[in-house]
Amino acid sequence: MKDFKPNLQKNNKIEFRNYLDLCKGCGLCIEYCPVQCIKFHQKITGVYGQPAIDCDVNRCTFCKICERICPDAAILVKRPNNYK
Repeated sequence: MKDFKPNLQKNNKIEFRNYLDLCKGCGLCIEYCPVQCIKFHQKITGVYGQPAIDCDVNRCTFCKICERICPDAAILVKRPNNYK
């Protein structure tokens, strides 16, 4: 089984992982994000060469809608291990 390496954005409350080998750049996560903290990345591309996504973790509310709506399971949103 292949190990997928994520594009990781994090702060002290949220870890947002986008698995580039799975992300096809469909934009559903952008469309459904209630706080518009996700956008297309300017430089990084996904599996088909489409722009991957980028998350402003400082605006993210940890609703995890992006994780649930992603048809390719390319997003994982979690709390850091040291979160209290």
